[in-house]
Amino acid sequence: MKLVLAPMEGLTDPIMRDVLTSVGSFDWCVTEFIRVTNSILPDHIYHAYCPELLTDGKTAAGTPVHVQFLGNDPDMLAANAVRAAELGAPAIDMNFGCPAKTVNRHRGGSVLLDEPEVVHQLVKAVRDAVPSHIPVSAKMRLGYLDRNFTLENAHAIEDAGAAWVTVHARTKADGYTPPAFWDLLQPIRESLKINVIANGEIWNNQDAKQCQLESGCEDLMIGRGAVTTPDLTQCIRQNSDTPLLTWQDLVCLQIRFLSGGYKKEMNMVGRYKQWLGMMSKHYPEAKLLWDEVKRIKALDEITAKLQQHL
Repeated sequence: MKLVLAPMEGLTDPIMRDVLTSVGSFDWCVTEFIRVTNSILPDHIYHAYCPELLTDGKTAAGTPVHVQFLGNDPDMLAANAVRAAELGAPAIDMNFGCPAKTVNRHRGGSVLLDEPEVVHQLVKAVRDAVPSHIPVSAKMRLGYLDRNFTLENAHAIEDAGAAWVTVHARTKADGYTPPAFWDLLQPIRESLKINVIANGEIWNNQDAKQCQLESGCEDLMIGRGAVTTPDLTQCIRQNSDTPLLTWQDLVCLQIRFLSGGYKKEMNMVGRYKQWLGMMSKHYPEAKLLWDEVKRIKALDEITAKLQQHL
């Protein structure tokens, strides 16, 4: 069973990847998407999105980090993928799942699922360009506004030479509203020769087992559930329906997060409060801590509050 940390813009950034892979049991994680338009990006952009390129393409815990691209120009995507591979990316992933309106308006992300031939062209361009030992994969949804091209897109990705495909079990129109239609992944898995990784609405061990049952997929990509419950992958691997980390463990994890560093202190505080708000859905202690820090704007004051919880 492979468990993968999902790419989520503004959420699974380098600091969050470091924190979650330090306690989780992930086989690999994927960067937030790097938008490609009409040029080869400078190296500092790659290093901003994926500083792990400077450490053999792995987090401090040793978890590989795959670089994800989003765009619609096959030549530019190919050229940027080659550069990422040269800088040490262990694998390249292609984004056909982003539902953001601004991205879709510029013909990126999930809107391309209405054009399976374009999906094939983009994946093939990248696959043909990067060295053969670098895996190329893709992440898609069931469709854009409907599911008319679900299998066509999956086959387009496979036929283009992708090593695997991850499928978020909703369309763009479904957004992130429950439920995820895990059962609709089974026809994809049965139709493809490459591996299919299931994604969507996996919040706990029971969800993971039910997703595997309904989708027929053994491997799972986990997003918000892993951020909300940092030990979720351990719970899944150990078949535990209760958290394995203590609140003290989570406090130490939060201190590590706050020491990760951002260019602006206000950004770091905002990111931390976003995470704490998510954890408060599952941990009563996080809800109490949220009430203590929600008005604090200084990092050192928040860290002091956390130290009190130790």
